[in-house]
Amino acid sequence: MSNKDYYSILGVDKSASKEEIKKAFRGLAHKYHPDKKGGDEKRFKEIGEAYSVLGDDKKRAEYDAYGRTFNGAGGGQGAGGFDFSGFTQGFGGGGQHVEFDFGDIFGDIFGGGGRSAERKRGRDISIDIELTFKESVFGVERRVLLMKTGTCEVCKGSGAKVGTDTVTCERCNGAGKVHETKQTMFGAFSSTRECEVCFGKGFIPKEKCPTCKGAGVMRREEEMTIAVPSGINNGEMIRMTGGGEAVSGGVPGDLYVKIHVKQDHRFKKEGYDIVMPLSIKLTDTLLGSSQKIETRGDLYVKIEIQVPNKLSRSAKKAAEMLRDEGI
Repeated sequence: MSNKDYYSILGVDKSASKEEIKKAFRGLAHKYHPDKKGGDEKRFKEIGEAYSVLGDDKKRAEYDAYGRTFNGAGGGQGAGGFDFSGFTQGFGGGGQHVEFDFGDIFGDIFGGGGRSAERKRGRDISIDIELTFKESVFGVERRVLLMKTGTCEVCKGSGAKVGTDTVTCERCNGAGKVHETKQTMFGAFSSTRECEVCFGKGFIPKEKCPTCKGAGVMRREEEMTIAVPSGINNGEMIRMTGGGEAVSGGVPGDLYVKIHVKQDHRFKKEGYDIVMPLSIKLTDTLLGSSQKIETRGDLYVKIEIQVPNKLSRSAKKAAEMLRDEGI
């Protein structure tokens, strides 16, 4: 992906809230739509690309941290993977009937207000952990206890009481989707969204799980093991796919772990190298000496010679004798 300033494209600050970003996107999308007078297809697609990143918490976090995303966002894809190339076909009035699966953004624009038929995704979670310098060099496993929405351990996410059957959802007749047609100023639009009763499954439990009340998810504490790789740097982030919050009828979000490495009084990193300063006396350089150090694989030792600020008469005389000998 090219290094574009998506905040400037949408005309918002980097601190803008999700609602402010959504509002800016809606206004610009209407203004620059190719089928409208004064529209601009290139600008329209650029706006959609910017919103596809900044309107998604995970992609926005990656973009803010690294200046790019890692799952192919962009290229004219709007919120929820919406392809703007299809959206440019027959947008104007004239009573046309256009078939789309709207995301929640376009549902808001045209009054649908519902989510698309795309599978829902739980919220991402971010945490911070602190490591010693040694742990950052060699790697470590950390266990953390998180309070989050997770899959019900009793019904395993089904929402049904253990040992009971399921029945077809009457709201969607087992399709898992609900189709609606709305009349707007642009014509008639059909939208498809996930059934809010069965969460897209097409069936509901005959008897609800008493633990999660049929939701399949519940708020609880969960212990997670974080495998920190060797050589990680201060400020880097680990992404644990599926480690975020669960959602009924959808996939869980991700867990982002930001690493903070404590400074070591002996060692520091310079690029991929580990460096340790070693302070020795001037006489040690002249007469030789041995020093005991703690090694950690390949290590660069920077010798720092202690030069006295002031020489005594005898020391000055000894130094002059060395100079006379050409040392």
